Amino acid sequence: MEERTLVLIKPDGLVKSLTGNIITMLSESKLKIIGAKIVKVSRELAEKHYADLKDSLVKKFGEEKGKLIFENTLDYIQGKFHTDRVLAMVYGGKDAISKIRELAGETNPEKASAVSIRGKYGRIHSETKVFENVIHCSDSTENAEREISLWFKKDEVVE
Repeated sequence: MEERTLVLIKPDGLVKSLTGNIITMLSESKLKIIGAKIVKVSRELAEKHYADLKDSLVKKFGEEKGKLIFENTLDYIQGKFHTDRVLAMVYGGKDAISKIRELAGETNPEKASAVSIRGKYGRIHSETKVFENVIHCSDSTENAEREISLWFKKDEVVE
């Protein structure tokens, strides 16, 4: 099945000059990059991208701590801890979502395989508790479509 998936190299990945390493690892997927750009992430875009996260954090950690982690996550993607941009890419091809997610590894970098992108380069920030996991990738077809439409205009994705 041909799929598309959003991949973000997050601010910590850019500031640590990991872009080339990450793209090289993603090339193992044999997928095509069909969209790419540098984006300065606004608060509005960050909130839309992480729309579903707030409720799950509150449920897991309680109202006060959950909201604090959510705010730190928004600050993180906006580059308030590192740099104020991300590299946004759309990959396309057969089983794109599962292939990219396998290479990326577990969201929690401490649980990610040591040979995955997040296992090699990620960490949990000791003060903010934010997963600085250097990469985002869509987790489902529905989320991929939603996320790609947030980050890219139709004419910026070339298939």
